[in-house]
Amino acid sequence: MKARYARVSTPNQKLERQLIKQNPNDKLYIDVCSGAIPFAERLEGSKLLSDGQIDHISVNSIDRLGRNLLDVLNTLKCFEEKKVVVKVDNLGIESLVNNKPNQAFNLIVSVLANISEMERTTMLERQREGIEMARAKGKYKGRIRGSKESKDEFLSKYPAVIKRLKEGQSLRNTAKLCDVSLGTVQKVKAVL
Repeated sequence: MKARYARVSTPNQKLERQLIKQNPNDKLYIDVCSGAIPFAERLEGSKLLSDGQIDHISVNSIDRLGRNLLDVLNTLKCFEEKKVVVKVDNLGIESLVNNKPNQAFNLIVSVLANISEMERTTMLERQREGIEMARAKGKYKGRIRGSKESKDEFLSKYPAVIKRLKEGQSLRNTAKLCDVSLGTVQKVKAVL
């Protein structure tokens, strides 16, 4: 059985680009999480690893598997041990050829996974720099580290989220309707 794995970091990101080459018979696994989360700890990633019927997996690009070189290599090793072929669409290559490891695939993937990890590190550095510049200008709106916010203060910021949750909306739907992150909706629900 063939599968397609897709990952976006936030619920408001689009999946279309990753699903262009999807075969209608592919079993679809989609995670909404950071690429820094190990593949085996992701909801759909762990399901894919444990699905014994899958023998071929397609991903749009190697950074969909993760943004940590060691984790990507470990994930690919798990699939290789199970004789599962991993195809990276944007490279047009597969991990196994005639049930043997494709050495060109291993070389290219390790370089690209390393670049993905580097991109993430660079992005986080830029983010920190931007926050520091905003702080210096007095424009940073983040909560002061170590400060406490009461439950009532927190909940007062999200009346629309509370309303949707009380209507019985799902967490993801609430996040989409209220234009907040899934994590925010989960926090509101936990506080309620």
